[in-house]
Amino acid sequence: MELAFAASVYPANVKRAIHVIRPLSPKLVTAKKRSFRNKFLCSVAVAPDGNRVSEVELENKKHDLLLAVQGTQRGLVATADQRSIIEEALVGVEAYNMGAPIELVVLDGTWRLQYTSAPDVLILLEAAARLPFFQVGQIFQKFECRDQFSGGVVRNVVRWSIPNLLEEQEGATLVVSAKFDVVSVRNIYLQFEEVSSSVLFKNITPIKG
Repeated sequence: MELAFAASVYPANVKRAIHVIRPLSPKLVTAKKRSFRNKFLCSVAVAPDGNRVSEVELENKKHDLLLAVQGTQRGLVATADQRSIIEEALVGVEAYNMGAPIELVVLDGTWRLQYTSAPDVLILLEAAARLPFFQVGQIFQKFECRDQFSGGVVRNVVRWSIPNLLEEQEGATLVVSAKFDVVSVRNIYLQFEEVSSSVLFKNITPIKG
């Protein structure tokens, strides 16, 4: 099972770590967009039936989950034992209000990736660890669904850079956009629509002879 989570494991009454993405700098010099359509059915893992945990128990479970992912470099260096512990901790958090409908007003916002086991993300992190000329900055998911009833738009945002050429950590941004529809309490239907990219070149001061 592939796991990926951020502040989205938190209930509405807990402050999110990140709410917004900083606007692009006016130094933006290139941008590309590519439109396509592809459809996927995504299943959300749900814990077995049982009693709902209390708010205090939920806070403890979230704390355990965040402790479990510390030192894994967003999943890059997680061992098999660590992944097992993280999965168990994640299921414990998911047990809270299990079976309740997805609250789009709570989902709406920008969430920063804390941990993943998805191969398509780990390969980027592995490349950055091996290649000195490639950096991967923050990775986000931005949900736009506050005024919707059954779906919305989700944008996967990856910031990366090439040192000495682009601005560090966020010199380039890749955005994959998709529409999503809630089809059940544990499934959303994704229709990928567009890939866009932007690049911020670093200001280089010329050397005077």
